[in-house]
Amino acid sequence: MNETLTSRRRLLQLLGGAPLLPLASSVSAAGLLAACGGSDDAAAPPAAFRSVSFSSMAAPGLAAPAAMATTSTTAVMSILYDDDSRKDVALAYQPFFVTGDLVSDGQGGQILAGGYYDIRNQPIIDASVPGQERPFFSDAPDGSSLIHIEGAKVDGVKGKPVFLVVQFEYNSRDQAGQSTYGMLPSPIAVLTLDQDQATGQLSLVKYHNVDMSGVHGLWITCGASLSPWNTHLSSEEYEPDAFTASASAQFKAFSQNVFGDETAANPYHYGHLPEITVHPDGTGSARKHYCLGRISHELIHVMPDERTALMGDDYTNGGLFMFVADEARDLSVGNLYVARYTETLTDTSTAAIQWIHLGHATSAEIEALADSLKPTDIMESLTADPEEESYTKVFLDGKAAWLRLKPGMEKAAAFLETHRYANLAGGSMAFTKMEGTTLNIQDKVAYSALANIQASMIEGDAVWNAKHNVAFPKTLKAGGVLAHHLGGGATDDQGAAIDSEWVPTSSRMELMGEDIAADALGNTAHPDRIASPDNLKFSEKMRTLFIGEDSGSHVNNFLWAYNVDTRALSRILSTPAGAESTGLHAVDEVNGWTYVMSNFQHPGDWSSLHAKVKDVLDPLIDANYKGKFGAAVGYLTGAPQAVRL
Repeated sequence: MNETLTSRRRLLQLLGGAPLLPLASSVSAAGLLAACGGSDDAAAPPAAFRSVSFSSMAAPGLAAPAAMATTSTTAVMSILYDDDSRKDVALAYQPFFVTGDLVSDGQGGQILAGGYYDIRNQPIIDASVPGQERPFFSDAPDGSSLIHIEGAKVDGVKGKPVFLVVQFEYNSRDQAGQSTYGMLPSPIAVLTLDQDQATGQLSLVKYHNVDMSGVHGLWITCGASLSPWNTHLSSEEYEPDAFTASASAQFKAFSQNVFGDETAANPYHYGHLPEITVHPDGTGSARKHYCLGRISHELIHVMPDERTALMGDDYTNGGLFMFVADEARDLSVGNLYVARYTETLTDTSTAAIQWIHLGHATSAEIEALADSLKPTDIMESLTADPEEESYTKVFLDGKAAWLRLKPGMEKAAAFLETHRYANLAGGSMAFTKMEGTTLNIQDKVAYSALANIQASMIEGDAVWNAKHNVAFPKTLKAGGVLAHHLGGGATDDQGAAIDSEWVPTSSRMELMGEDIAADALGNTAHPDRIASPDNLKFSEKMRTLFIGEDSGSHVNNFLWAYNVDTRALSRILSTPAGAESTGLHAVDEVNGWTYVMSNFQHPGDWSSLHAKVKDVLDPLIDANYKGKFGAAVGYLTGAPQAVRL
């Protein structure tokens, strides 16, 4: 990639013809792809694919400011074959759009990419600057899922249709510069992509906004995953506190934007798991599952049994949660658990897990409870010590609270006040910002991203609690990746069997960042190690854990490739300064091709970290991304040519 480019238009022109990441699903001739020109010689297929490795690109610096102000890569993917031959492929990034672009609606018209809609599916207008009224659109694309549906047909597709579900977490600010975080209902779109069968290239044909009127709208959709049955599993993080929502300016603004009434929204309708089903015509439909716990859902992963789901909890004083559905491919009924460590988890230990059973429920019965109950019907939650033994002191989001459950309200508390109830039940509610979750099937290991290791995780901290058995020796703002060993035969805290062969039985740290004093660019985490991991996805074929950052300690956040066999860590993508790496989805095979989807959000979100680069980069990012109101949805590709495997 030419690091001197300053024009997004020129960047798109350069990458427009780049072929896709060149891995096929098999070693047969049918899975092999010709070079960039499309020619196909009669030579025998190469030896069988053995492995993949990535070179680590240098972090961009002010010597090439344009590379710091856009999504850039100079990394190389090396493909090794069984005859010891090797193919090197330079990587590049190709966006489908920048939010705020007008794109095809598939019906001869155009639609605003990343646009917001109320409960009546009408655009929500930013009228903050008189005379400049326009629809809101997101600067924060996040979780994505690439989906193939056999037999799908969509007008305008010349190759084969492939669908990308992409969700938009929030909008940072209005045109007047005032924060709008959490005040707009999160949209989710289905993109119909035309997959060129000669090159594997993807191009946007249709953008469909999914109707959320049947699920009360969505609240702050963050990470996402693809279910084993080919649906998009979304998230609603930072669930609104039902005890304080009626006085929350944020929640009242959300309610006004969704319903046209600042009192209409019910906080118990948010903090759950939305599921998006894509239809063969490129449309989608939504349902919301209320029985997986009302927590700060970041990103779940469903195990190969199609029943067991491990869940991240992006919260301070959060926990590791698990849901085991009664039936495969149906998350609408099952058992909810929270982990309790029976040994101390530190930066060097392996700690055993005991699972506490919180309850069994259907989505329908919890939604009915949400419709009918107020928080004070379920429990008392006080912010001052009542000095009565009947109350239990806990920490919620870093603040002390005193709880007392009301009689007969165990189920309502478990599924609607999950953070509070998990504390009362004895869960290890000690984690700070446990984010993405993913799975290494071959080794039967799951991974959780810990964006920060601080506060309630640090022994002796003001909000630390010894009973949680999480006791790191010191703060590590750069965070790390936690590995969970999975197995069967587990029992819960009551001695009942857990009906799953994919239960985490112990945890240990797999990978950690490193805090440093500010370097010459301003980084406060080592630039050659991960910082605040967020998105995680694992490729079985490549034996690679992909890690996207959301840090306040790297001037540019990065996407990393970590080989779990060699333990090699490679930086493969840099997002614009001030942006977060999001939307990560590693796809081993779609019609013979392998893809790594990647988005970013809020470019140029300046903090004190960026003092040394802001003045140089600010005008470049403004020019590239609509004055910082836009952000890109796209994927990693090969350049300058594709290869046969």
